[in-house]
Amino acid sequence: MRFLLMLSFMLCLKLANAQFFNERTLAEDSSYQKLKGNIVTTFMNASPGQFGPFVKGVDEDIVTDKKVLALTFDACGGPHGSGYDEELINFLRKEKIPATLFLSGTWIDAHPDKVKELASDPLFEIENHGLLHRPCTIDGETMYGIHGTANVSQAVDEIELNARKIELMTSRKPLYFRSATATTDEACATIARHLNETIISYDLLSGDAVAGTPASVIRENLLRGARHGAIVIMHMNHPEWNGYEALKQALPLLQKQGFTFVKLELHPLKGRQ
Repeated sequence: MRFLLMLSFMLCLKLANAQFFNERTLAEDSSYQKLKGNIVTTFMNASPGQFGPFVKGVDEDIVTDKKVLALTFDACGGPHGSGYDEELINFLRKEKIPATLFLSGTWIDAHPDKVKELASDPLFEIENHGLLHRPCTIDGETMYGIHGTANVSQAVDEIELNARKIELMTSRKPLYFRSATATTDEACATIARHLNETIISYDLLSGDAVAGTPASVIRENLLRGARHGAIVIMHMNHPEWNGYEALKQALPLLQKQGFTFVKLELHPLKGRQ
């Protein structure tokens, strides 16, 4: 019993330290404060522009004429689910299917060891899903009941603090950012570019984000929507959803159709024209 209590205490301390380091030490770093101050000044009078999943400056396709798909999986964290779909990840490993994983800061706090394990696997590319899993806006837009960042300062924190947190844990700074709910405004798309990240949306919506969606429906969405260069959005933080079951059925059918799978990194991307 004493050993278990000590183990529990050490785990809690580890998670607390991860969150403390991110929210306090990174935010108070002088270089970060200078960067943030410059961006806040630059965008002081900026208009948010359009808000949604497909706004100017957001990418959603790989530029290719080949039958290539990019599987991307969000790990949202916090009240939106901090689970870990280990069956899904192990399936990708067994089939040797590369994937891009978008991790939020809240999910990282719940699974610090998994972050390092996933980052060490060459099949996976770790990218940025925001510090607190909030839609990235400069005026507090709301999507699906989730309030977005209220201003430029919060938008920078949502993007850059989580990017630095991921870099600290994986020794690689993310190239891409996906806003919570995959929605953002045009100002944040430009802010992300200033932070050397590109905001990613999707071209193929799997439908796995709605609890209780049958695997057969998700599978058909994947098969029907597959096309050259499509970025597929799925989730890895809700093992009770049917993403794994659907992908297990759809993947061999997609391979029979001649599709191969890639990570986003090192591929040219584009937005909707």
